[in-house]
Amino acid sequence: MTVSYTLKVANSRFGGFSKLLFRWKGSIYKLLYKEFIVFVVLYALLSIVYRRLLTEEQKRLYTKVAQYCNRSTDLIPMSFVLGFYVTLIVNRWWAQYTSIPLPDQLMCVISSNVHGKDERGRILRRTLMRYSNLCSVLILRSVSTAVYKRFPSMEHVVEAGFMTQDERKQFESLYSDFNKYWIPCVWFTNLAAQARRDGRIRDDVALRLLMDELNLFRAKCSMLFHYDWISIPLVYTQVVTIAVYSFFAFCLIGRQFLEPLEPGQEGDLDMYIPLSTLLQFFFYAGWLKVAEQIINPFGEDDDDFETNKLIDRNLQVSLLSVDDMYQNLPPATKDKYWNESTAQPPYTIATAAETLKPSFLGSTFDMRMTEDMEQSQTVEASPNMARTQTPLLSRFLAAASPAISIKNFGRGGRATPHLRRARGDSTAHSEDPEAVGRIEEEETEDEESQRGSPRSPKASNGQKLPLIQVEAPSKESIDAEQPGAGEP
Repeated sequence: MTVSYTLKVANSRFGGFSKLLFRWKGSIYKLLYKEFIVFVVLYALLSIVYRRLLTEEQKRLYTKVAQYCNRSTDLIPMSFVLGFYVTLIVNRWWAQYTSIPLPDQLMCVISSNVHGKDERGRILRRTLMRYSNLCSVLILRSVSTAVYKRFPSMEHVVEAGFMTQDERKQFESLYSDFNKYWIPCVWFTNLAAQARRDGRIRDDVALRLLMDELNLFRAKCSMLFHYDWISIPLVYTQVVTIAVYSFFAFCLIGRQFLEPLEPGQEGDLDMYIPLSTLLQFFFYAGWLKVAEQIINPFGEDDDDFETNKLIDRNLQVSLLSVDDMYQNLPPATKDKYWNESTAQPPYTIATAAETLKPSFLGSTFDMRMTEDMEQSQTVEASPNMARTQTPLLSRFLAAASPAISIKNFGRGGRATPHLRRARGDSTAHSEDPEAVGRIEEEETEDEESQRGSPRSPKASNGQKLPLIQVEAPSKESIDAEQPGAGEP
């Protein structure tokens, strides 16, 4: 039976989770106490043997073994192995719960599309729902030990009312090497087709809707069967189990109290109860027991799914919806807020404070705009608007500011000397006149684009800005880099 404590943690309070530590049913204490007792007894036996029965030479040898075992515990990645494994198990556990077939959608479609208040119409609706419930019983009987104990044979299924004797004979006459939980679904489809021919289902759209809901119901039954068939790879479970058991086997030896090897050497504190080791066992072994409990939630543990309760609920609710509730409607009248444009349900005194809270309209509704009205004026975008022009080299460097240009590489005292040179200076290398001409043309265009802008402080003070000339690659260097360029 599922242990529910949702009401206990509905509100966050001081020590909220601490109250859950004293519950026994479904607790980690109930799962782990046997393994915990075995670990404590083995630890105590080794401690007694070391303290009372070993000679001095044997104690020295045991000390070396214990130190080796204690170092070996650091080599086992317990947190990684257990954390990933338990996460996988929990995701699989919830996916199995969402795969349990529920007839709620199917019963609504049957109640609204299979017509007839006479006995024949009533038989059709109840039989369709009984077939769907029979399919879920057969699949749950195949995967759940609790359901199988409740229905150990097909005779018990007949006695429970999910199947008639004639249906049982036909079911058993159909031979198949595989699970036959799908047979009631086929009966469902044939009966629905017959109802369409008889006019109980009035159009093909309604029949299609009915078939779609049945297929969703059958798909969940199939998924449940495959979850039971395809388990988590055994090797992964074995690796995790061996890792945990070997870790605590090393802890049994390596976490014992050890006397100093040398006479004057200071030893560790002699704690007869290894509190930190016991807590470590409680956490890691408890983690493994959690995975062991929920790896198959269709058993009979405290936190396993209540499949028998689900069977009872599904049968009762589905038959009620398609039989007693068919065309049994309360009178349609004007609602309480008929003449009100804005409906406002009342609050109790305990919840009246919620009316003082403003409704959430979006995070930007609380944003304050600047008081400058010019920033709120609209501007039409025009292709003739002036745009900032960046030099050619700045485009290659993906620079956003026009201040980075060929001329500006030489400005300031921090410029690298070999990157700038006055135009009048002599050079020992030959220059390509075409390349120098293109660079000077770009400098001229840049100066013309900045004529309308205010002059910099240095230029206004009469200081002459240095002219920059970038050394172009020589023709010989270009020919050396492109050996095929000079060939005819």
